[in-house]
Amino acid sequence: MGLEGRETAGQPRVTLLPTPNGSGLSQEFESHWPEIPERSPCVAGVIPVIYYSVLLGLGLPVSLLTAVALGRLATRTRKPSYYYLLALTASDIIIQVVIVFAGFLLQGALLARQVPQVVVRVANILEFAANHASVWIAILLTVDRYTALCHPLHHRATSSPGRTRRAIAAILSAALLTGIPFYWWLDVWRDADSPSTLDEVLKWAHFLTVYFIPCGVFLVTNSAIIHHLRRRGQSGLQPRVGKSTAILLGITTLFTLLWAPRVFVMLYHMYVAPVHRDWRVHLALDVANMVAMLNTAVNFGLYCFVSKTFRVTVRQVIHDAYLPCTLASQPEGKAAKPVMEPLGLPKGAEV
Repeated sequence: MGLEGRETAGQPRVTLLPTPNGSGLSQEFESHWPEIPERSPCVAGVIPVIYYSVLLGLGLPVSLLTAVALGRLATRTRKPSYYYLLALTASDIIIQVVIVFAGFLLQGALLARQVPQVVVRVANILEFAANHASVWIAILLTVDRYTALCHPLHHRATSSPGRTRRAIAAILSAALLTGIPFYWWLDVWRDADSPSTLDEVLKWAHFLTVYFIPCGVFLVTNSAIIHHLRRRGQSGLQPRVGKSTAILLGITTLFTLLWAPRVFVMLYHMYVAPVHRDWRVHLALDVANMVAMLNTAVNFGLYCFVSKTFRVTVRQVIHDAYLPCTLASQPEGKAAKPVMEPLGLPKGAEV
């Protein structure tokens, strides 16, 4: 992610908040970077640490519950959309563990960034790979929904669980490979007033691969889907928006809105005012990073709001997890009433 860290005024050598995808002030690089005489104060204080703690405490269990529910739906229905949503949720879980927990909370808040440099840089690879996987799987979902709506015969002929799993595996492999160059990523606190060519190339590669190009794909395909639905309405057919299409539009819209502040603050830092010199840019980056991380936890609410099938499956997962605890707490010799029939999907339910 390259979610950059923060430093307090008057303490140029100590960072209180974490810097995933960033370089610590280790002796390995200390002699290569000039000291910055004045740094912008961290006006956000401990608010980011509290925010990320709450986000991890609530978001990670919810993401795990989402993954279990989507796994059941994918196994039961064998629909490509469920496999894509499951892979997207798995990527979000990795982001929460690697960036929010290991980066912001463990590396920054607890260890005060006293971490070997090689560990930080290897973590960079995992963070960027998880980001690439999440965004590119959303692109796969977008293309799948576009094909299903606009070219249904072709979709039925080419769609299969095996092909879907191979596409997801290819995306995950490509995401891991494209994360390797970000081993050399430098966070904004180590940017010189004139960033090096390598650093500028990496930052633009980050912007293009996780925001500008994906948003362009989302805009084109979603516009084609909406245009197709409008034409159906004009021709007298009911322009029915399925649950999968509604979820797709919600996912892509939320991603575009939640990631936009971070991208534009980073561009402002690169070409207008450095973060470490202006407390307003510093605060804007803190807030933008928190907003971007919210994208990993909001999909559960979207799925519940749109899909009755998903809500029923979630209740079934919770019921199945609660039942063994209930049976274990029964007094010896007292049998619980057997469950004759598991909760199922309502007849005619859709994604």
